[in-house]
Amino acid sequence: MSKEKLIVTRKDKQIYLADDKIIKVFDYEYNTAMVLNEALNHARIEETEVNVPSLLEVSKREGKWAITLSYVKGKTLAQLMEEHPEEIDKYLNKFVEIQLWIHKQVSPLLTKQKDKMSRKIDMTDLDAATKYELHTRLEALPRHKKVCHGDFNPSNVIIDNDGTPFVIDWSHATQGNASMDVARTYLLFYLEGKEALAEQYLDLFCTKTNTDKRYVQKCIPIVAATQLVKGNKEERDFLLKWINVVDYE
Repeated sequence: MSKEKLIVTRKDKQIYLADDKIIKVFDYEYNTAMVLNEALNHARIEETEVNVPSLLEVSKREGKWAITLSYVKGKTLAQLMEEHPEEIDKYLNKFVEIQLWIHKQVSPLLTKQKDKMSRKIDMTDLDAATKYELHTRLEALPRHKKVCHGDFNPSNVIIDNDGTPFVIDWSHATQGNASMDVARTYLLFYLEGKEALAEQYLDLFCTKTNTDKRYVQKCIPIVAATQLVKGNKEERDFLLKWINVVDYE
């Protein structure tokens, strides 16, 4: 990896820039199936109308799995929001419009959202009664087939030098209910300490889609429970507060 430039280091992966390519290198212990699933999800999204970097290669580099994508020159919406806080409304509006465009897509071979959420609820250490209530709430949601990113936040949207948006990091993509996807984004804003932006985002989505805010709020305990599976101790107490399934009745 000596010829590539390290640009991002995360908990379980490193991202390198090499000429016109982005190389995401996973740690040795990273689950092989998860790497291949991320690449497969990306390939399936390439078949929709959403702009994504081209998937170039899945390989092993020095014994580590790696995914190579084309490099999109530009800035993330997160960077633009930080650099131009006076234009936050414009960027948030663009962010929601991109998410709505994603939700208009279909990809029949993506994992079903309800199946994934149900498995993750079972993986938590929550008590049986809480799991039952979460499963009941999940099953009560309408069965949609919309493409859902699963980790949609401003850091995963790149605006290229021509102003075209590209969406990255499709490892959590599913087909399912858009409001569940929105609840995830809302919670991600909160986890970053951006409560006001979270509320503004939710209001904007509900206005644009004529969605009752309470409908999205019913998804939040489910999303919070699935977030627990990541095992982040710093988030645990915060997430448990959101898992009170009677909050929005």
